[in-house]
Amino acid sequence: MSPTNPQDDPDWMDTWKEHTSAFDRVKSVTMTLSEPQSAPWIAEQAAVSPNTARDHLHRLVDLGVVTATDDGGTRHYYPDPLYTRLRDIRELLEETTKQELSEQATELKDDIAAWKTEYDADSPDRLRERAAADTVSAEQAAELTRAASDWSLARYHLSLIQDAITNYDTWTSDQSSLTV
Repeated sequence: MSPTNPQDDPDWMDTWKEHTSAFDRVKSVTMTLSEPQSAPWIAEQAAVSPNTARDHLHRLVDLGVVTATDDGGTRHYYPDPLYTRLRDIRELLEETTKQELSEQATELKDDIAAWKTEYDADSPDRLRERAAADTVSAEQAAELTRAASDWSLARYHLSLIQDAITNYDTWTSDQSSLTV
């Protein structure tokens, strides 16, 4: 039986290094970040030297794939939000018809309406505020936090779908307009 997590396999890093370029490993690590990280941290995760990571990260910044910020004299990198958004919209347009997008939008709107009703709240942030209240148990806080996260993700996916539907005819008829 094969491991469910590649990191459970002691040879996974060797296999990854053998079949993936340093550039692709740096990009792969960086594109999964949910918060900015330094080049040395990314280098360690990508199994490259810090200088190699910096070189590839500079290239990714130049390509508009990654964004960099300076925090206390240290440069941190993370996926460029615009690049990520356009990539996700492109994927929707390539894999989904306009009708399917409309159906997905309806499902997401139903989910959002259900959360509003179930939690008597108008936003995910309101659920997060409730989760932080002193009167809420840890179990209730975890449920509210999960629901807020799901709600936020649904709103983001709905916004992607709305962009895809709005621009569907233009972006699917002119493939050059999909260049990301």
